[in-house]
Amino acid sequence: MNKLLSVFASTLLVVSVIVPGGRVAAEDASNALSLVVMDPLAAPLSCPCVEGYAQRDYEVLAEYLQSTLGRPVVLTFAESLAVALQKSARPANLVIGKQSVVQADADELKLKLKPISRLTDQNGSTDQYGMIVVNREDPAQSVDDLAGYTIYFGPAEAAEKHSAAIACLSGAGIDPGKDQRKISPACSDGACEVIDLGPQSKTAAVISSYAQPLLEGCGTIKKGDLRVVAKTDPVPFITLFAADTLSAEDVELLQASLAAAALQPKVVEALESLVGFLPVETDVVVEKKNGAVNP
Repeated sequence: MNKLLSVFASTLLVVSVIVPGGRVAAEDASNALSLVVMDPLAAPLSCPCVEGYAQRDYEVLAEYLQSTLGRPVVLTFAESLAVALQKSARPANLVIGKQSVVQADADELKLKLKPISRLTDQNGSTDQYGMIVVNREDPAQSVDDLAGYTIYFGPAEAAEKHSAAIACLSGAGIDPGKDQRKISPACSDGACEVIDLGPQSKTAAVISSYAQPLLEGCGTIKKGDLRVVAKTDPVPFITLFAADTLSAEDVELLQASLAAAALQPKVVEALESLVGFLPVETDVVVEKKNGAVNP
C-alpha cells in the first residue's frame, strides 16, 4: 500500500469514529487552516432563490476537515481573493472557487497556489461552460449567425464567459471587432442588455451555465426570455487550491480527507455535490444514470 492509500485508510478510520457534528479541539490557534471560499454557489455569496441550489454550506465542510485533520479551519467568504485577505487576519492556506478566477487573482497578488481537488456538482461533473444567448425573438439560430453582432463577454478571468466563448466564435470564423466586444461583470448585466435592446439589435451575451437557474429563479429574467444559440467547450469549475506554505504531507492528508468525504452523506449534501471531491490529477466526469454513478 503506498503512502497516499495508507493516509486515505487512516482517514476513513478517523471518520468512522467521529461523532457527527463533533469538533477536534484546537491544539493552538496558529495551527489553524485558513480556507477562503470564493465559490459563487456558496450560500453567503449567492441567493436562496432556487430551492436546493446555490446554497452550499461550507461550515459543514470546515467541521468535517477539523474532525479528520485534527486542526481548526477558519472560513472567509469573499468574491475576490484580495477582499478575502483584507477581511482575514491570516494568510490563505486554501482557496476554493472558480478555477480561472482564483488563478487570475493569485497571479495578480503574486501568490503561489496549486490546484489539488475539484468539487463535483449535483450531476457529478467538475466542469462548467459558457452559453451564448440571444433574445428569444432574435433571428439567429446558431453561432454561425452571430457575425456582426455586439457580444457581451464576461471579464477575462471568467474563462467560460471570455476565452472559451472567443474560441467558440473563432471556430465559426467569427471575430467580433473592438467596438462589438463589450464586458459585463455579471451574467445578469449582459442578459438584461440582450432583453432590453430587443430582437432586432443584433446583440448576444455569454452567461455561465451555473447562473441560468439563478437568473430565472431570482426573477432577473423570465423563463424563455433568452435563447441559447451556442455552448462553449467545458472548463474546470470549482477547484480547491493549496498555498505553497502547506507542506507536501499536509496536502496529502488533505487530499485523503477530501476523498473520504465522498462517504459522508452530510458533507456531500451540504455541498450540493454528487460524489464530493476528485483529485485534479485524476479528474474525470461522472454521470448519474438510472440512479447509479458511472465514472
